[in-house]
Amino acid sequence: MNLHGLLLQRQAQGQPVRVGLIGAGKFGSMFLSQVPRTPGMHLVGIADLNPARAKESLARVGWAPERSAAINFEAAAKNGQTLITDDAMSLIASPHIDVVIDATGHPAAGIAHVLACCEHQKHIVMVNVEADALAGPLLAQRAREAGIVYSLAYGDQPALICEMVDWARAAGFQVVAAGKGTKYLPAYHASTPETVWGHYGFTPEMVAGGDFNAQMFNSFLDGTKSAIEMTAVANATGLTPAPSGLEFPPCGVDDLATVLRPRNEGGVLHHRGQVEVISSLNRDGSPVFRDLRWGVYVTFSADSEYVRRCFKEYGLVTDASGEYSSMYKPFHLIGLELGISVASVALRREATGAATAWHGDCVAAAKRDLKAGEMLDGEGGFTVYGGLLTAKDSLAQGALPIGLAHRVKLLRDVPAGAVVRWADVDIDARAPAAQFRREMETQFAKDHL
Repeated sequence: MNLHGLLLQRQAQGQPVRVGLIGAGKFGSMFLSQVPRTPGMHLVGIADLNPARAKESLARVGWAPERSAAINFEAAAKNGQTLITDDAMSLIASPHIDVVIDATGHPAAGIAHVLACCEHQKHIVMVNVEADALAGPLLAQRAREAGIVYSLAYGDQPALICEMVDWARAAGFQVVAAGKGTKYLPAYHASTPETVWGHYGFTPEMVAGGDFNAQMFNSFLDGTKSAIEMTAVANATGLTPAPSGLEFPPCGVDDLATVLRPRNEGGVLHHRGQVEVISSLNRDGSPVFRDLRWGVYVTFSADSEYVRRCFKEYGLVTDASGEYSSMYKPFHLIGLELGISVASVALRREATGAATAWHGDCVAAAKRDLKAGEMLDGEGGFTVYGGLLTAKDSLAQGALPIGLAHRVKLLRDVPAGAVVRWADVDIDARAPAAQFRREMETQFAKDHL
């Protein structure tokens, strides 16, 4: 509740939190728009593979050119400026940076950046939930061992869900379900970058006039991003997926307590303590009344007659029995809220969500009948989508994580809807990301025997 006050103290002391940003895309740009307005915080450096794009991002959000005219990190820190570079590792190594933000969305790069932060004693905020879904439990463990804070990014839905789960538990409630909303129909699992715009209702003219990445937008639609994000939530909170994975039940905010309760009590949940994503569309394609497409939620139980009475007295929306209720946040502000994580990590040494164990996994599933010899093209592409499994089931099936299902060749046919396995692909086992993932599987497998 006092992050702003702590930032004001740092400003008064002339010791702002010194930040380095890796990746100046949409999420990063939204953060860039807020940094100049945040007291006690100084963006010392931006690393992007395309420095010209980073400069365009700065101009787009209203930065004056002289703010990014620093010649090195030391000068940037001293003069209140920002250095733009294409060298992320030099940014991480700089003694003039306290907190690093990875906003690349690239799993392999994210793993490398976290390990470098461990080496150079830099706290790390992971917008890169793709890397967290691939290997978050081991990354968080390495960070703890190194004495740094590893954190999910506030503004992204996983961190907001973690916050709501923590609120409920700290208030003494049992969390029954937690998750987010999205636009979903079963047919979307087969969506490709060629069909995605029709599902969004974008015309060719709209697409031509905007800065749209078809594969990225498709990953939001085909269920992959939801599975990635719920993997992060499961591993950070201990809530677990249903054995069948995400079911995306249609649900509006007024029905959360009724729908997101156990099946044996009239809801859709396999068990108490489940992660689930709700759809803003009914299965016939019609809109859900008062949907939660952009928001997050938690449902919780009373577990006593007195609390059920309190729910009623204070106007909470409950199921018919009065046992279950919910809280929700209708929107998330993405990079505009990212400073909350930066401040929390730097000033409190507290993560806004981080993996504590391996409970869920986002694995590759075939969008159509795939043939031996085809190349997988990763999240949001033409070949596979990400599905959520329990970690135990992922290990038992030898499932290939979606974060490694890019530019790898199939060794055998995989039917539509089936999980792609490690044994189905020709993958370079010596690649650092693959090695790190395999190490995580070995280390955490004992928890699922």
